[in-house]
Amino acid sequence: MNKLPASTGWLWVKQGLALFRRQPAALSTLLLGSMFISLLASVVPLLGQFMPVILVPVFSVAFMQACLDIEQGKRIVPARLLTGFHKPAVGTLLKLGVLYLCAAALALGASALADGGVLFQLITGQIEANADTAQQLKEANLGGAMLLACAVYIPAAMAFCFAAPLIYWQKMALGKAIFFSFFAVLRALKAFIVFALGWFAITATVSEVVIMLMGRSQAALLVLLPLSVILTVLLHCSFYASYRQIFGLPATTPEPAPQE
Repeated sequence: MNKLPASTGWLWVKQGLALFRRQPAALSTLLLGSMFISLLASVVPLLGQFMPVILVPVFSVAFMQACLDIEQGKRIVPARLLTGFHKPAVGTLLKLGVLYLCAAALALGASALADGGVLFQLITGQIEANADTAQQLKEANLGGAMLLACAVYIPAAMAFCFAAPLIYWQKMALGKAIFFSFFAVLRALKAFIVFALGWFAITATVSEVVIMLMGRSQAALLVLLPLSVILTVLLHCSFYASYRQIFGLPATTPEPAPQE
């Protein structure tokens, strides 16, 4: 895990785009499939509302493996979506998902120190941004709350960044994967800052162009939804490029590519 120049972060963005262009429909189908399964899981009593977050590492492994398939010249099939559900990795990946949930809850809880819990209520749907709550939102320190939440969550995000593929490909234990992920991101921090700024700029530009051309209309929303799917898939591809750069190409895969 050598230190990387800041410009590497933009290189990952471009490499992710190149991967996506090779099989865009298949990768987009994977994301839509993961969203559908998460939606089904959300109806499970008690735990359902937390399942979309808990399943994030499981599905992230599917996207990473799909990117590896593309590099190896294989065609992605829908069964690839189930990659992360295979034993023995699935148990550890689900535990990682629980840690995702705990970290997010801790960050939102910390944000209450700045705004008295308004951001938490807004995100969880306890209050809505409308004319009735405009004054409450104006008086709340939402900016400070978001900054505090980010400050708490960023170290966790560094620890989780590569944990899922390290668990799946390197067969690391949960604690070891989190440790290696954190220090891998720390050593390449400049590159990840450029990576994050690059994706922020791309997302903001796409949204601004659509709104400028179509206004804040229902039609604009209909355009932004599929674009958000594409951008999310591109982000997954770029994360694979960063993993590939830092940890190298996996020597072997834990299981063969699924057949039709």
